[in-house]
Amino acid sequence: MGKFVNNIEEFYAFCKENDVQFVDFRFTDMKGTWHHVTYRTKAVTSEILENGLPFDGSSVEAWQPINRSDMLLKPDVPTAFLDPFTADPTIIVICDVYDIYKNQAYEKCPRSIAKKALQHADSLGLADAAYFGPENEFFVFDDVKFVDSINESGYKVDTEDGEWNSDTHYGDTFNSGHRPGTKGGYFPVAPTDSMVDLRAEMMMVLEQVGLDVVLGHHEVAQGQGEIGVVYSDLIGAADNVQKLKYVIKMVAHLNGKTATFMPKPLYGDNGSGMHVHQSLWKNGKNLFYDENGYSKLSEMALHYIGGIFKHARAVAAFTNPSTNSYKRLIPGFEAPSILTYSSQNRSASCRIPYGAGEKSTRIEMRFPDSSACPYLAFSALMMAGLDGIKNKDIPIGPMDEDLFELTLDEIREKGIPQMPHTLRGSLEALIRDNEFLQPVFTSEMIQTYQHYKFSRDVWPYEARPTPFEFKTTYQC
Repeated sequence: MGKFVNNIEEFYAFCKENDVQFVDFRFTDMKGTWHHVTYRTKAVTSEILENGLPFDGSSVEAWQPINRSDMLLKPDVPTAFLDPFTADPTIIVICDVYDIYKNQAYEKCPRSIAKKALQHADSLGLADAAYFGPENEFFVFDDVKFVDSINESGYKVDTEDGEWNSDTHYGDTFNSGHRPGTKGGYFPVAPTDSMVDLRAEMMMVLEQVGLDVVLGHHEVAQGQGEIGVVYSDLIGAADNVQKLKYVIKMVAHLNGKTATFMPKPLYGDNGSGMHVHQSLWKNGKNLFYDENGYSKLSEMALHYIGGIFKHARAVAAFTNPSTNSYKRLIPGFEAPSILTYSSQNRSASCRIPYGAGEKSTRIEMRFPDSSACPYLAFSALMMAGLDGIKNKDIPIGPMDEDLFELTLDEIREKGIPQMPHTLRGSLEALIRDNEFLQPVFTSEMIQTYQHYKFSRDVWPYEARPTPFEFKTTYQC
């Protein structure tokens, strides 16, 4: 799988061959949300593809003021692929954002930031390539309802997978009784795995849009799944996350279901993460490989891990950017928050995958989740890792014991740092610790981001009473 076109000439030939009627230009905001504008194919000139198309940057949250709103979308033509869901043939092109006032890539455009991160690694003489392999877990529900108003708050999600449906009457259809149960969903076959055909459809469509799909399976939680795709370079991997989210949500939607990458939609069951495999390369050589190192890891790889751990609390503002993220990062649900590394040990925040050879040796950071904007998350991880290489940071470890069994006192006694416990904690860490991100993340971008997250997520979240607070406090 891979590119469908390589240049503008091939783009037009591809459009003609597939009778393309519309061109859908897409870009990503700081939340990681895709936005789009659709042109008739006949209106898309080579000048637009080369120089960009205008849009209103003030209508995107936390971007431009209204008096400096004009911006350009710069199409990255080789990203083009056919939209598998539109009624009329439509080609999607991923874009970067260009700042006409500063005559440069927009400093708040996540994809442009990711490109700067790659350029920064190359300019340091450390690496000329960075490969990322995200694993995005997700939930599929049959129904979701929520309310958030001045006098009422609550939610309800439902899936036939849910053990709470064991005595549900389904009208004309029978209740099969085959359900994975809480924490029982890892690798069961049908009929317990009710999403076999749905995931298969998702996998087939993902290949249509250019992803190289490897596997799919039911995950541990009720209604939870995962589809594995082949790694790519930093930009390609982040593009693939955007495409994967789009396809999974749309396939579920068209099958009368709803998919979400929310980290923790079910209380008491496992949440969804985005484990991120990473390696740095130079001149075709894997810099993370050492035949004599721990689990074949090089000293550079250990310093890279050390840098991520040193800055993890600030990095979490980008890798775990929702208030819901921290409901996943609690002991007992396979969500590591203890900042140490280990070979094969899934309770450590950094796992070294088993059996990797010279080309496949890599690290796997297990704390990120899919509420992240992939471009910002991957860039923050790499910038922290590069800082670790520069300063020769040494991570605590390896620790091969089950870290989930440790008490809080034991964690403290061993001196193992932990992830922050709230989004507020990560944002406050970002305020204190952001020099390692610069100049790839500018001061203005970092300041805008943390102000935006506080005002959009933290303060509204902290101000709201919850049903659980009524349960515990109403009778006081």
